[in-house]
Amino acid sequence: MNQRALDLFEKGFSCSQSVFAAYAPMFGIDEKTALKISSAFGGGMSRLAHVCGAVSGAFMIIGLKTGGEDKEQTYLLAREFVEQFKLLNGSIMCKDLLGCDISTSEGLQKARAENVFKTICPKYVKDSCNILEKILCL
Repeated sequence: MNQRALDLFEKGFSCSQSVFAAYAPMFGIDEKTALKISSAFGGGMSRLAHVCGAVSGAFMIIGLKTGGEDKEQTYLLAREFVEQFKLLNGSIMCKDLLGCDISTSEGLQKARAENVFKTICPKYVKDSCNILEKILCL
């Protein structure tokens, strides 16, 4: 699934779409629908530079795997995901991870000029997939 997520990202889908759509078919959600569901989460929640979209995509998969009646288990796994992601990357916040605030025109311009979406973001997609597979045994 890791490679599928990276392939989707390389095709121009956001980090949230790439992570969520790579795993959603395992839970009965077709890829096209998964891409629609996760479309507003990229860029740290619609390019607001908040929580990284790769993290949001992973949270949606955690919810599909464990959500429903056992909310505490879902929260426990989501927190475990965040701990591991922070260990690898220092933060889950898009603006911290990218080193610029893409919610501003200046920050977005800087991110594009430095090509961070192609050079930095694939790592966060890959890390999210690796952590998901580890904590959910996918």
